[in-house]
Amino acid sequence: MSTQPQPWSQRFESALHPAIARFNASIGFDIRLIEYDLTGSQAHAKMLAKTGIISPEEGERLIQGLEQIRQEYRQGRFSPGIDAEDVHFAVERRLTELVGDVGKKLHTARSRNDQVGTDIRLYLRAEIDQIQQQLRQWQRTLLEVATPHVETLIPGYTHLQRAQPLSLAHHLLAYVEMAERDWQRLAQLRQRVNVSPLGAGALAGTTFPIDRHYSAQLLGFAEPYRNSLDAVSDRDFAIEFLCAASLIMVHLSRLAEEVILWASEEFAFIQLTDTCATGSSIMPQKKNPDVPELVRGKTGRVFGHLQALLVVMKGLPLAYNKDLQEDKEAIFDAVDTVTACLEAMTILMAQGIVFQPQRLAAAVNSDFANATDVADYLASKGVPFREAYNLVGRVVKTCLEQGKFLKDLTLQEWQALHPAFENDIYERIAPQQVVAARNSYGGTGFAQVRMALEEARRRLNDF
Repeated sequence: MSTQPQPWSQRFESALHPAIARFNASIGFDIRLIEYDLTGSQAHAKMLAKTGIISPEEGERLIQGLEQIRQEYRQGRFSPGIDAEDVHFAVERRLTELVGDVGKKLHTARSRNDQVGTDIRLYLRAEIDQIQQQLRQWQRTLLEVATPHVETLIPGYTHLQRAQPLSLAHHLLAYVEMAERDWQRLAQLRQRVNVSPLGAGALAGTTFPIDRHYSAQLLGFAEPYRNSLDAVSDRDFAIEFLCAASLIMVHLSRLAEEVILWASEEFAFIQLTDTCATGSSIMPQKKNPDVPELVRGKTGRVFGHLQALLVVMKGLPLAYNKDLQEDKEAIFDAVDTVTACLEAMTILMAQGIVFQPQRLAAAVNSDFANATDVADYLASKGVPFREAYNLVGRVVKTCLEQGKFLKDLTLQEWQALHPAFENDIYERIAPQQVVAARNSYGGTGFAQVRMALEEARRRLNDF
């Protein structure tokens, strides 16, 4: 049985059962918050001294003691065990060892409920900043890959069926736009993370004359929570982060899936370099797309954390409940997964794949993806579009029966179908022209794609 003092009152006559102590403890994972706990505690000590709750000398001793713990931790000399229960009590106990009874004053006008809320917000705020930087690097990498491929064509798909040819750069720019929304979501979320619960106490505030605005300012928070109950029980920001993280993973996983398809013999649109591929233990000819497969697989982890925290929160009465201890591992693992996958996919796109323009060109020249352009051609000649659409459908059917493509029809065959066809039909349905002609704003036309690349560069240069 544990004989270590516990961070609660002397109401209890015996120690926790060792198995329950292990079950109850969070020190195994919340030690990750120690730097933020120390920073938050230093701000709290400064506030206590400023408001006269403790003396300036006591405040300074607390601040110096907390800084010593920081250095001990960084040097590997402070490694609290299971008996500490959590990082907050571990720090307080070590502080008391260092500075004596004044260390016991640090917890004045504070609860572990508002303390942990402060720590997790400080942690998540820093991680959001890091992930936003990674998203910008991801976008820059996509732009670098896209730039030389404005006029490289790739089949575009709907329902995974050949639809219309696209500029390869346009295809990659779609992921730049997805990442932009990811960045914006994190920026908006950061504002809601950046609110201080410090000083809310266990749930009702405190009788001490604290200055919550001052401690919030010291920690870089925009403001303190306006309601003490909400301050200690709110995990909306954590759910929002997991939602934003899930969407980042959705976007990475979609491109990962395409890379996996493109690398297959059936597509052969890319070749994998040795930098980001592995081999088979028994099939020497193989190159496996492990990076995108892992990204695709790890996506489910983040989705699971989102679902888990939603389930935790949905039935919790106000205010704090021990269930909320489950938020940390979900957030930590989601942060680790997103940052690792962003790094891996950035390296993969920059160094791990080589597009095969000849294979791509052959693909866009061997289908009926220009059928819509035939209908558009007739419509431009005054034929009602729906009539033109039906006519082209019959043409495609005939070509399939005869084993040829639209480009293989003679002018006489075209004119037998409709007198509006002229010799310029061949230019209109050539893949390069098909793509170039789609010059509406946001379209795949080469002029539009060059404009989009330039606009994306300007946007990224602003950050």
